[in-house]
Amino acid sequence: MAEKKVLIIAYYWPPSGGSGVQRWLKFVKYLPQFGWKPYVFTPENPSAPVQDSSLLKDVPAEAVVVNLPIWEPYETFGKLSKLFSGNKNSLVQGGSVNTGSSLFSKLSIWVRGNLFIPDPRKFWVGPAVKFLARYLDEHKIETIITTGPPHSMHLIGLKLKRKKPSLKWIVDMRDPWSEWGFLDSIKAGTRAKAEHKRLEHEVLTQADEVITITPFYVKQFERLSGRKVTLLTNGFDEDDFKNFRIVRSDKFRIRHIGIVNEKCDPRPFMNAVALWCQEHQLTAKDIEVEFVGQVNPAFRQFVLSNPLMASVTKFTDTVPHDKLIDIYASSAVLALILTGYKDAEGYMPGKLFEYLATGLPVLGVGPVNGDAAALIAQAKAGEMIDGGDTQKIRDVLQQFYQNWKNGRTANGINHNGYSRRDTTQRLINLLK
Repeated sequence: MAEKKVLIIAYYWPPSGGSGVQRWLKFVKYLPQFGWKPYVFTPENPSAPVQDSSLLKDVPAEAVVVNLPIWEPYETFGKLSKLFSGNKNSLVQGGSVNTGSSLFSKLSIWVRGNLFIPDPRKFWVGPAVKFLARYLDEHKIETIITTGPPHSMHLIGLKLKRKKPSLKWIVDMRDPWSEWGFLDSIKAGTRAKAEHKRLEHEVLTQADEVITITPFYVKQFERLSGRKVTLLTNGFDEDDFKNFRIVRSDKFRIRHIGIVNEKCDPRPFMNAVALWCQEHQLTAKDIEVEFVGQVNPAFRQFVLSNPLMASVTKFTDTVPHDKLIDIYASSAVLALILTGYKDAEGYMPGKLFEYLATGLPVLGVGPVNGDAAALIAQAKAGEMIDGGDTQKIRDVLQQFYQNWKNGRTANGINHNGYSRRDTTQRLINLLK
């Protein structure tokens, strides 16, 4: 029997870190167990703000990782920004915008939003297609998967499909494209948005299969493409949690894991925390709210400008994923903040599945009728509360606090169906 092969075209790959890496790293980890040999095509020198070498341990020996150099405009813009504004980080990186008041900062964001379509990785498309057209033939690979953002990865798949129509091409949409709120952050104009929509339509209609991560996005992409879109959620890796044990800490720790970018708005949650502390005379000896990961400066300043909030809040930089498991273990409550995002009903971040795997209570603040709320309710893992319902946030905080004081730390829920092995099995069904 011929060996079954699949090539994944992904911008984010270890030692790059962050949520964009986890999904396909874990698929690649488990594909060999189902008889598939994974090839990964990724840039040799990506501009990735987060590094996490601990993820390399999950790359299986069977995987072939193919690198090709990439040129990106970030370094050039960084030098120009430092020259004109004294700020080296004025251009957009990933899904975050480093805003500034200088003219150059505003100009760089406009250039990103209106000239680099779909994104600054567009300059890699041509060299990647040229290289892969030959590589696929040489290695007899007949199935490819493109995952975005960055959505320029899908343009590589589109051009390869046109060169070789017999190629099976699966598109993985981890975020929206033409209806992504991020386009507003980078000041994309009418023409730019129309071009995003045109490219998106070509990709969605010419691929053999389209997959996405939440039920909301399934409906969105089906509406945009007029075709069937398959749900393939994120999950948690059982291997990461095989030695997981809850450790009761000296205080009630509420932790939020992951980036707080300029669109994420934890202020309603923090206002409720402050009022709850006042109401029950709680201090930093009793509780701590910790944000683990990159936090936008405006939110950090909001917290630090309030003496009570500042006293109970801690900011911790991004940590390697293998250390994150220990951070989960010493938590009392895990926070999920979805307020501020456009179409937050469709947000079901990968970390939520890890939250569920811990068995710890989850306090979500965001759309009560969204996909994340449904998942939390299905798992009986906690509660999603509307950001405007300050009193209910306070009530649930007090309930979780009392449970913690009484020794109830985790609910021990079984989350079968969302392990990375299970989601890989569903991917195999598409590959077949």
